[in-house]
Amino acid sequence: MTTSKYLFTAKILAAIGIGLALYLYVSFITQPVYSLCTISDTINCDAVISGEVSRTLGIPTSLYGLIGYIVILVAAFLGRKKLMLGVAIFGTLFCLRITFIEIFQIGVICPVCLLCQVDMLALLTVSYFALKKKNAAIQTSEIESV
Repeated sequence: MTTSKYLFTAKILAAIGIGLALYLYVSFITQPVYSLCTISDTINCDAVISGEVSRTLGIPTSLYGLIGYIVILVAAFLGRKKLMLGVAIFGTLFCLRITFIEIFQIGVICPVCLLCQVDMLALLTVSYFALKKKNAAIQTSEIESV
């Protein structure tokens, strides 16, 4: 796969992530009576929308995700693969932390959060291979110039 295809894939995944994070952020702000992902006491988004993980360091948790996905999208458009990878690493660790708290401390599963986790893991993978492809191309051109 070429670097441009990796960047295109990253743009699509970042746009999906923006949509998911935007849904959580709007839900956090509006506090709707009915949430699309509230299925049962165990499977719901209320923990992220209004529960103890709704804020991280006083900032809405979903806002971190929204900003992260926007940075990845802009980095993909600019071809900044190291920035994409760095934000994807942070985002993956951040999502894992939230997922751990939800499952093991609160006892809930947020479907949208799990989708964000899968999306961020995919972005991490795509970012890694895009950067690896770039480095391989640089090494090849250095060998050819010798």
